Amino acid sequence: MADDALTEERAAPARPWRGLPVAVQIGAYYLVARLVTTGFLVVAAQMSGVTSRFGENATIADLMVGWDAQWYWYTALNGYPTTLPLTESGGVAENSWAFMPIYAYLSNGLGWIMGSWGAAAVLVSLVAGYGASVTLYRMLRPRLDHSAALWAVVFFTAGPLAAMFQVGYAESLFLLWLFLSLLMVIRRRYVWLYLLIPLMAFTRPGVLAFALFLGLFGIWRWIRREIEPLRTAEVVHIIALAALATVTGFAWQVAAGVVTGDPGAYLATELAWRRNWLPDTAGAFVPFEGFLQATAFWFTTWGLGEVTGYVALALGVAALAAALILLPAARRVGVEVRLWSASYLLYLLAVFFPQSSIFRLLLPLSPLWGVVAVPRSRGWRVGVLLLCLLGQWWWIYNMYALGNTYWQIP
Repeated sequence: MADDALTEERAAPARPWRGLPVAVQIGAYYLVARLVTTGFLVVAAQMSGVTSRFGENATIADLMVGWDAQWYWYTALNGYPTTLPLTESGGVAENSWAFMPIYAYLSNGLGWIMGSWGAAAVLVSLVAGYGASVTLYRMLRPRLDHSAALWAVVFFTAGPLAAMFQVGYAESLFLLWLFLSLLMVIRRRYVWLYLLIPLMAFTRPGVLAFALFLGLFGIWRWIRREIEPLRTAEVVHIIALAALATVTGFAWQVAAGVVTGDPGAYLATELAWRRNWLPDTAGAFVPFEGFLQATAFWFTTWGLGEVTGYVALALGVAALAAALILLPAARRVGVEVRLWSASYLLYLLAVFFPQSSIFRLLLPLSPLWGVVAVPRSRGWRVGVLLLCLLGQWWWIYNMYALGNTYWQIP
């Protein structure tokens, strides 16, 4: 991942490497990044002790199919319950309805050939992660030079959550569908989205944010119609695709309700996880309530008080909005990336209860690595890469080597 191989001003000996297809170059960086992550996971497995979720004598294979990977495996094996399981207190218990089907069953089908669901799941994550890396470069390249776009991919492949590319989670596959969808919007090739949006919707939650993105994008295109002509066909596609994203975004809730006979089955299932932090959680889902509850919970836990938390939340939202609008580096990556980032952040504010999984749920914001990669200083880029690797080890160490308390859940 040396800077000399990533900058456009290369010495003569580097020219043969520069002449290789970009997909090959990215593949080499991706492979090196995966080897580094593998090393971190091996060390984490060796450090796993009696208090860890994985116990003593854990192996890297145990880590790769741990945590939510077990739910995907269980879902592939047993399907979805027709009757919601209940806790001793009568609330809906954690169950498979929280996990979308595509990743679980795709891994199951490949696992039938390979003889192992876990090996197949990791392979799907690895391949999808590479595809997402190449697609990210294609997304950023029209706005950034080759060096910046490639560095953004390096930060992405070696970032703090890079372990997601080689564990049994659906994140890699979702990112592949998402990046392809954003690329198609950037290139105005809307027809592909009629396939990609349902794939996103049934891989993991988040497609409702894409519906919001398409709405904002349509407004932006209308405002700029005199600069970039807006054809009737494009208007029809944007409206139809936003409607498709909305319908598919709610389709899983409808499916859960039909199968179980409980219209609130999906939301009740999602709220079951929230009781890990707020045992008294009950009632219906209320948009934005999760972030407000979590703000009070965490800032009280830290001894800082609820009011301080609410002020910090408001300032954080304002700072993120200002950064997306005003930072020159943010404007460099294009309006599509900025509108998507704003849409997804608003979606998280509306539906999520922030806890340790917040880091993983921020992965769909990965196109913003392009903002970080814009400065051409070698020291800056190498420094960011080192921080990525440090953050990656910190995350793997806490979530896998330790994994023994409520804030160490990936």
